[in-house]
Amino acid sequence: MVTYLIIGNGVAGNSAAEMIRKIDNQGKILLFSRETYYFYYTPILPEYLSGERTLKSFTTHNDNWYTKNNIDLHLETEITAIDASRKTVFASRGEEFRYDKLLLATGGYSFIPPIKGAQLDGVFAVRTIDDANVIKERAKISKKLVLIGGGLLGLEAGNGLRKAGMEVSVVEIYPRLLPRQLDTEGATILQKQMEEMGFTFYLGAKTQEIVKQKGGLSVCLEGGEELYADMVLISAGVRPELTLAKSLGLAIDKGVKVDDSMKTGLEDIYAAGDLIEHRGRYYGIWPASLEQGKVAGANMAGKAMKYEGTVPSNTLKVVGVDLLAAGNIDAEGIMESAVTKDETKKIYRKLVFDDNVIVGTILLGDIRGSEEIQSAIKSRKDISIYKKYLTDEAFDFSQLK
Repeated sequence: MVTYLIIGNGVAGNSAAEMIRKIDNQGKILLFSRETYYFYYTPILPEYLSGERTLKSFTTHNDNWYTKNNIDLHLETEITAIDASRKTVFASRGEEFRYDKLLLATGGYSFIPPIKGAQLDGVFAVRTIDDANVIKERAKISKKLVLIGGGLLGLEAGNGLRKAGMEVSVVEIYPRLLPRQLDTEGATILQKQMEEMGFTFYLGAKTQEIVKQKGGLSVCLEGGEELYADMVLISAGVRPELTLAKSLGLAIDKGVKVDDSMKTGLEDIYAAGDLIEHRGRYYGIWPASLEQGKVAGANMAGKAMKYEGTVPSNTLKVVGVDLLAAGNIDAEGIMESAVTKDETKKIYRKLVFDDNVIVGTILLGDIRGSEEIQSAIKSRKDISIYKKYLTDEAFDFSQLK
């Protein structure tokens, strides 16, 4: 009987465990998590902050799922060391566990830039339920929030706290919101919509320091402005959790280097999710981690499967507004594209072309055809016969599949 050991109870670890069990219904699966909670859907945390969702409503795998799949789950158990030569891991409480196949799925952590005062009481980052619980408690006695970072999770978290009754100011070092998902035109439409909701923006602004003052905090910008805050939320992206990987001496650049089967440089040790890079690329997004976990699980269980990469895409509601960003959004405007926009209806649609192939898209406020467009991007479908009709409201996007 093969013993599979997975470190990390996030999306990569759970999709790997699920795939292993589909292929091998006899093997032993051990899954370890530092957290207290079962596997939950992290992108819903902003709605948890606002009070709109309970933890139960976005717990993806509950106790019954682990029992049904015969997965030995160890919550609140941190793996502190690995002896690859003995195929043994060591837990924080002194326990030892043997394995035949090991998956590192330790994920990432919230990056805190080197801002003076970032460690003060009242300054937070959100990555886990525990983070969110602490923030919710602080929000009960707070009115003004300064959000440092205008990325996806930050804006969503800020909107969750706005819905909970807070005034939200956003400080973003880029001159536009969501620089990875929107170009200037799209970001302008979203910004106006968010300003109507009550957000205040400081774009192209860098935080110099955070200082304590009577009754709260001041966020000091390099331009000289000082923003009062009862609490500060930093959302500056994710960095891979590499502690165990480094202790093993694995090859690391942007993340742990893996091949197409998710193997690392050590025999029988695989890695997937927010801690890895593949073919020189670091993803740090949920869809990529999901697919990487499946591929790792399949190969661990003896079924050959290759990871070919993930088209970067986000389909979600940003502060309640539908948005799809996929592939090359051509933020610099140097490629051929087809754009339709309606500022009154707050709609922006952009298709980016490389000759007769769709290579990227932004759909804001109207995501008609989103699945078909993503399919065409992934397959590099020749759309020459449809190209001039793609901006027609009546166009049947099913033709792109």
